[in-house]
Amino acid sequence: MKILVTGTAGFIGFHLANKLLEQGMEVVGIDNINNYYSTDLKFARLKEAGISDDAKNRNQKVISIKNPNYSFYRMNLEDREEINRLFENEKFDLVCNLAAQAGVRYSIENPHAYIQSNLVGFANILEACRHNSIKHLVYASSSSVYGNSPKMPLTTTDLVDNPISLYAATKKSNELMAHTYSHLYGIPTTGLRFFTVYGPWGRPDMAYFSFTKNILEGKPIKIFNHGDLYRDFTYIDDIVEGVVKILMHSPATTNFSPSQEKPEGREVKQPQAASYKPQVPYKLYNIGNSSPVKLLDFIETIENALGKKAKKEYLDMQPGDVYKTFADVSSLKKDFGYSPDTPLKKGIGEFVKWYNWFYQ
Repeated sequence: MKILVTGTAGFIGFHLANKLLEQGMEVVGIDNINNYYSTDLKFARLKEAGISDDAKNRNQKVISIKNPNYSFYRMNLEDREEINRLFENEKFDLVCNLAAQAGVRYSIENPHAYIQSNLVGFANILEACRHNSIKHLVYASSSSVYGNSPKMPLTTTDLVDNPISLYAATKKSNELMAHTYSHLYGIPTTGLRFFTVYGPWGRPDMAYFSFTKNILEGKPIKIFNHGDLYRDFTYIDDIVEGVVKILMHSPATTNFSPSQEKPEGREVKQPQAASYKPQVPYKLYNIGNSSPVKLLDFIETIENALGKKAKKEYLDMQPGDVYKTFADVSSLKKDFGYSPDTPLKKGIGEFVKWYNWFYQ
């Protein structure tokens, strides 16, 4: 089984590639290694996976010295010709698209980066899947699509027509684009709405990372909405386990396809609209711990793990931020018998252990 994982120099992509390799899969990773946050950390993740400094070269295949089943290319999703060439040359069975311009707040400062990576880039992935017989496309969505919904817990059947950041809007757009390709071309697609992922090798722009850094350095941490925020924090191992389970089981294939509308060139009488419900191989899942934690309690957990108190600076709510996230994972339990369950204390402990090793 040959799998393309985009964003493998990133946090989730790095861990996912490692897990798939452990299970004996052949993995090809791509990443553009942009400078949204430290490229040193991104290259360190690649090095940990056995990818040499040759990864700094564009569009050059680099094979891991630790595992010959892992190869890496540095390329942009927006580069349509290179993406098409990659698919044609490598002949993937499955695709997991995790590459995207991340960050809610940065989308206010630099909206064009999100349009190019999250929309143009995702369209290129969809087109490549369409023309290369991909058996299943799994892609990263986000809990941010729910906006400031007052309804809790958040379920994938909720209306999500009111995003409050461009980042959220691009992720909702990805879901719509994927559904269109599933409907038109029968490509099985599954979107995963991740809920505040944390853990070792994580992203420096995330709050838990900057909190840890500032507490250790004796600098104040910024606490928005005066600490009155709730997040469904999800440990990286739980996320990866869920992604692997879903990736290996594509949505039920459809009995309806465009080619069936006119078999042998004949018109087919369509049933009445009320009873005409073609099946589409498309699914959405929440992946979250289903246990919201108040921001101040989260900070206390980090303080306890570090053995050091934080200097706190209380601020108002930030534009684009949401008040609360709380994942309904009932469909994940129903379809896979699985739900994330790593306790926050354990997950933060693992992150702090890694942080001290990596930086000190």
